[in-house]
Amino acid sequence: MIARTWTGWTELEDAGEYEKVLRETVLPSLNKINGYLGTQVMRKDGDKESKFMVVNFFDSMDSVKEFAGENFEVAVFEPEARRLLSRVENVAEHFVVRIKTNIASESRPEV
Repeated sequence: MIARTWTGWTELEDAGEYEKVLRETVLPSLNKINGYLGTQVMRKDGDKESKFMVVNFFDSMDSVKEFAGENFEVAVFEPEARRLLSRVENVAEHFVVRIKTNIASESRPEV
């Protein structure tokens, strides 16, 4: 399994809208990619901006390339999501997942 990580920031007031775009537009579109296994999105609010770390999981580097293209280390943005980001890391990193444990069910209430 491959974990593709990427980090971006929004203005604090745009963080909720960015999450909505991820949830309603970006993440559902990833389901069309062969080998896409899921995503984890983490958010850390600061005084003026919110930092997002996104980890997409794929079954192979071939699946990553289907998503990102041959130049797979370049970050990929949906235009609607990109307009909400105040700054971005332009490079995505890729890791081979060596240890995996179960994550609590999505039916658990959000914190």
